[in-house]
Amino acid sequence: MKSQNNNQVQLTGQLKWVERVASVMDDKFRVPGTNFSFGLDPIMNLIPFAGDISGFVVSAALLYVMAKNGVSRKVLILMSINICVDAMIGAIPLIGQLSDFYFKSNTRNIQLLKEHYKEGKHTGDGNGIIVILLLILLVFISVTIYASYIAFRWLFNHV
Repeated sequence: MKSQNNNQVQLTGQLKWVERVASVMDDKFRVPGTNFSFGLDPIMNLIPFAGDISGFVVSAALLYVMAKNGVSRKVLILMSINICVDAMIGAIPLIGQLSDFYFKSNTRNIQLLKEHYKEGKHTGDGNGIIVILLLILLVFISVTIYASYIAFRWLFNHV
């Protein structure tokens, strides 16, 4: 019983640390007179490549800390999706820099953690999410291959 209480205290302390880092990355600064906030992530992303990589590394480190502390596999999958979506959109010039002000993956991941620990949500292995992602990926790859085929066929018929 005593070790369980110590584990809960440690988990709460680490959750607070993760929450502080996420806040610095996503919403530390507020534009005066508005509800608009932003963090270091969109500022760092003004540096090509290095900014994107550093934001991704911080997000991955937060994910690692939570994985080490026993968060469910489903939460880890959902958090990974947020991080990957942020990284993929962030890699698009200009659109990526703008999206970092609005799509705040670290804040979304903190919300997932709070729902998991405080409300008991997002438990389980997450296999359904993986199946859905694989199906979406399969459709995306199929559409890409088909569109490439059509484009090459058109190109070679007009050359």
